[in-house]
Amino acid sequence: MGADELRPQPEGANEKLIQAKQNVAEQRAARGIGTGAAESARDRLPPGQKLIASWQVLDLGLRPEVPTATWQLAVFGAVLEPRTFTWEQFRALPQTRLVTDFHCVTGWSVYDAEVEGVLWHDLLRVLQPRPEAAHCLFHCHDGYTTNLSLDDLGRENVAIVHSFGGKPLEREHGGPARTWVPHLYAWKYAKWVKGIEFLAGDKPGFWEVRGYHNRGDPWKEERYNPDLA
Repeated sequence: MGADELRPQPEGANEKLIQAKQNVAEQRAARGIGTGAAESARDRLPPGQKLIASWQVLDLGLRPEVPTATWQLAVFGAVLEPRTFTWEQFRALPQTRLVTDFHCVTGWSVYDAEVEGVLWHDLLRVLQPRPEAAHCLFHCHDGYTTNLSLDDLGRENVAIVHSFGGKPLEREHGGPARTWVPHLYAWKYAKWVKGIEFLAGDKPGFWEVRGYHNRGDPWKEERYNPDLA
């Protein structure tokens, strides 16, 4: 699947919002703003971010309702044996509590977000990626996708989480389960996650084909695609 095939909006998505964000990405990349050129001292708040008290809700205008009784996580692509986890099987995997910061590309950050779920390292122990696998594309119930390298997924606090603040993850925040990648901007966190596609090569996701940076490191201000400049 190429970039052009990913461009169509999911049915029911907020097309005006998506187009506005795509326009901002293109304009700022053309001006060299937030394309990975910035350097920052390693304090806790990345450059260009503002600390707020609680996280906000941002999505494509779709908030699917996915009961845990029917939730599934499909793993496919460059794996020796595709498989699908039910909610019970997912919850039977080792569970870990994390406290991390959360950085949104729109310029706000939250400190000490408490989440619980399955670490990527623990999930990978029961999967069998093929030797050529180097990336994953995450698929979501609202039609969203985002790409991550196995190097980024291999960080110690990357997870698929089901709880926030000691409570089940709310629907508006991606419940029943979403990915958690605290060293990158939050568009790399897949809400309402339903599938993990292992890939030999990289494949850009929803925002990545619409002007956002392919990786999204907040410390380097990798907000927008420098190739648009």
